[in-house]
Amino acid sequence: MNRIAQAFQSKKNLLNTYFTAGYPGLHDTIPLAEALVNAGADILEIGMPFSDPLADGPVIQHSSTVALANGMNLPVLFEQLQDLRAAVPDTPVLLMGYLNPVMQFGVEAFLKRAAEVGVDGLILPDLPLDEYEEMYHPLFQQYGLKAVFLITPQTSEARIRRLDALSDAFLYLVSGPGTTGGTTLPDAEAQQQYFKRIAGMNLRNPRLIGFGIAEKTGFDRACQYADGAIIGSALIRALEGASDAPAAAAAFVQGIRQA
Repeated sequence: MNRIAQAFQSKKNLLNTYFTAGYPGLHDTIPLAEALVNAGADILEIGMPFSDPLADGPVIQHSSTVALANGMNLPVLFEQLQDLRAAVPDTPVLLMGYLNPVMQFGVEAFLKRAAEVGVDGLILPDLPLDEYEEMYHPLFQQYGLKAVFLITPQTSEARIRRLDALSDAFLYLVSGPGTTGGTTLPDAEAQQQYFKRIAGMNLRNPRLIGFGIAEKTGFDRACQYADGAIIGSALIRALEGASDAPAAAAAFVQGIRQA
């Protein structure tokens, strides 16, 4: 059984934490991963910084700009991730980013390196579904990598069921319109109906809710409708200006996990 499946079988209310590789410092990737897991994160989502992101709000965009200026790129990231499994042997790790850098690296070469360093899955929001199914799905299977797809309130039932059939990881439920880290709250009743609609579809994959979740209250609310939640922008904000980034990350997760 892969690490993603094990995580969902062994625990409820999973916390997936996103951070940008190379932020706040170039060499913070592995120390942050270890600190987050030791503090209670169940899944790690490591952002691959890109200069033209589609789904990321200003907080994560800024972290990507800083990371790129620090010298982060895919060869550097894969070099750092060689120490990943010594630091976090059992925690599912996803790489999240955009298709352009992956294609520049070479899709199969990228998948091969990701598998070699112990990555479990990928989130590529701008990867066309038809292209994935026709060209890349066999390569993902060959290298043992799981694809995670995003669902929004506007996603049709037919597309949701197709995404569910093509994934064997989890489905990423975007909580509402907009980009990551948004401060405009979606209509609570409409959001609740959206979450209930997805829950009522009896999908085969578990679900995590992301976008706009920033603190324990939001995390607990998301867990009422899904198997857990994803927190990114709020964690990035906690790292900004921190003299000890791993300690700041640990304190943030402990705040979410407090009883």
